Amino acid sequence: MKRIAILAASLLLGASICGAETIPASDSRATWIGRTEISEDGSVSFDWSATTVRLKFSGTTLKLKCKDTHADWFNLWVDTPQGPQATSVFKVAGDTTLTLFKGKKGVHEVSIQKRTEGEQGTAFFEAFTTDGKFLDAPQPHSRLIEFIGDSYTCGYGTEAPNRTDPFLPETENPALTYADIVARLFDAEAVHISHSGRGIVRNYGDFNQHENMVKLYAQTYDQHCEKAWTPTYTPDVVVIYLGTNDFSTGKQPNLDYWCSGYATLLRQVRAFYGEQVPIILMASKANELMGTYVMTAGERSAVGNLHYCVIQPSAHNHDGDLGASWHPNYKGHRKIASILAPYIATVTGWDLPFKAYE
Repeated sequence: MKRIAILAASLLLGASICGAETIPASDSRATWIGRTEISEDGSVSFDWSATTVRLKFSGTTLKLKCKDTHADWFNLWVDTPQGPQATSVFKVAGDTTLTLFKGKKGVHEVSIQKRTEGEQGTAFFEAFTTDGKFLDAPQPHSRLIEFIGDSYTCGYGTEAPNRTDPFLPETENPALTYADIVARLFDAEAVHISHSGRGIVRNYGDFNQHENMVKLYAQTYDQHCEKAWTPTYTPDVVVIYLGTNDFSTGKQPNLDYWCSGYATLLRQVRAFYGEQVPIILMASKANELMGTYVMTAGERSAVGNLHYCVIQPSAHNHDGDLGASWHPNYKGHRKIASILAPYIATVTGWDLPFKAYE
């Protein structure tokens, strides 16, 4: 795991800074990717993994006034595109003001991505301050892929060195997942709607079985059910990678029950985005019946424009391709991405780039 740099707290945002400019996090000069909520005071709150904000400014410093209900980790890229290696990583716990950048005077662009998932906390970004001037928001990529999934899509334990290592929040990193790898390949934005341990009708070990991904998908927040989601974007393609937890602990769900739950999720996707958006249903290699279950669910749903991608047992190994708790690391996720990418190219009509999966 790369060295983690926890950014030091800086001066209070309200302090007098000559020539400084402060904008609320919801300002049009901040580009947000993912599900968020804007408060009356202009702050932006969110809890889904991989939620991202980008800004551009001219100056020597950038500060963030923020708070968190628990403790969340974030990736930070400065003057470089989002990729597998962040410039630094920082943690938000409680109410604080952080210095995100302090360096040479000039035009700088930053991207901030939430590494940890909803159960680790809800973040509130209140305002950004620079000693110079904020510039127009960086334009988002013209393509967008929404990924609905579980721990694989969250990036659970991707940075842990060994498969037997216990999970730690600081080793979770969506930037190393198959989802972000594929999105980077196609120069697309990635929205992750995912929660570790959740399934279609069963969660891992039957834990909190009513909080499955079918229910969570309709919400603005992962952890707060009182706010329904009203779409603010339309993806070019939706990828669903669920089922591993339904087959967890040596059990399998009833096929009719599974198909009913999957159909409910598919109908919700259609209600959000319409018939024209292709949906790719991925079947993990967790159980030999997974492919049959996923295909049967799609066929019975009567939902159109569905496509199938089955991950076979030899897709990645159970040694060097694994991070914490037997979850894929970056190497394993690159292999999964290389399987999914041709399907996305086919259903969208996008050219498949001949470049590394990074």
